[in-house]
Amino acid sequence: MKSKLLATLASVILINSLTAQAQQRAISPAVPFLTISPDSRGAALGDAGVASSPDANSMYWNTAKLPFIDRSLGSTVSYTPWLRDLVDDMGLLHAAIYKKVGKDQVLGLSMTYFNQGQIQFTTNTGQPIGDFPSRDFNITGGYSRKLSRDIAMGLNIKFIHSNLVGTQVINGTASKPGSTVAGDLSFFYMNDSPVVKNRERGAAFTAGAVIQNIGGKINYGRERYYIPANLKLGAGLNYRIDPNNEFNFLIDVNKLLVPTPPLRDNNGNIIKGKDPESIGTVQAIFSSFGDAPDGFKEELKEFTGSFGVEYWYSRVFAVRTGYFAQSALKGGNKYVTAGLGLKLKNNYGIDFSYLIPTTQGSPLANTWRITLIFDMQPKRALEGSDDPTE
Repeated sequence: MKSKLLATLASVILINSLTAQAQQRAISPAVPFLTISPDSRGAALGDAGVASSPDANSMYWNTAKLPFIDRSLGSTVSYTPWLRDLVDDMGLLHAAIYKKVGKDQVLGLSMTYFNQGQIQFTTNTGQPIGDFPSRDFNITGGYSRKLSRDIAMGLNIKFIHSNLVGTQVINGTASKPGSTVAGDLSFFYMNDSPVVKNRERGAAFTAGAVIQNIGGKINYGRERYYIPANLKLGAGLNYRIDPNNEFNFLIDVNKLLVPTPPLRDNNGNIIKGKDPESIGTVQAIFSSFGDAPDGFKEELKEFTGSFGVEYWYSRVFAVRTGYFAQSALKGGNKYVTAGLGLKLKNNYGIDFSYLIPTTQGSPLANTWRITLIFDMQPKRALEGSDDPTE
């Protein structure tokens, strides 16, 4: 397709520090595809996944969950048509694989590819001057291990590449693809994990914390822009009614660790807040908790909330629903989610999710995802393991 909308979207990302409107002050970092839930299960749970039970998609949500997984080798692939009510050629493809390499240690690898569609460039008079396929991707390598019976940590290193408009000249300045390197640090807690895995009824608690996308700014040839560093905190409660019926209740809280756009006058001069260009990447992470122009009241509005409920029957069939909430001042995305999951022969799984906005006219309407999971190898006894399920 040829769409001026896509060119507008690309331009918004390129000049994110100027696009946050004074009335909304939404935070708009570059490479926003890093914040899109790539898999169906997490998306069906209202984008909650920091403290959910581990699976092959844990590389995105919380790498520290992987040592608790009940397989020694697995993989997954997901696809999401993006903004499908507006355009027909945008999509997010995600794939991941993990392997247990020793006692309570796991290596993982994932890739996310974001196709932003075909952009048509035009002159000021609307005459076409060429097309460009806009593409982003990141490749992530991860390592996680247990620190104790119930606690694990994870570390990811990722390479991020963004090619929005190629080498087009915009306002007299040549653009270029941007690249950077970033990392994630994660922690996960599952109380009394061996008992939890073997029990026939009762409750178990999980908790997690993740700092994602800690890295340098990305440069498109004009200026350097923040990537979406963010803090995620999550908690979960698993309640097993009997051997065949169980529920998972999840809650996540997320905050972007990038500067809040300041208030500016009609001439672009800052009248309240801080100039993002004067803040370094590390400083921005710490100052992001206190840089909102309207103080603590506005800082609280920069947190988003995700709530999810999952029901499993005999660990074969799952029904999921969730809710995501964001302040109207910071974007106003609010939606209900739903999804289904099915396991086949205990080695293969398929998940589906669907998003339903609570406001009319949302570009996210009718967003669906599909995920395939391949548990390719049963978990085998690892020498010296203290987990009776291994």
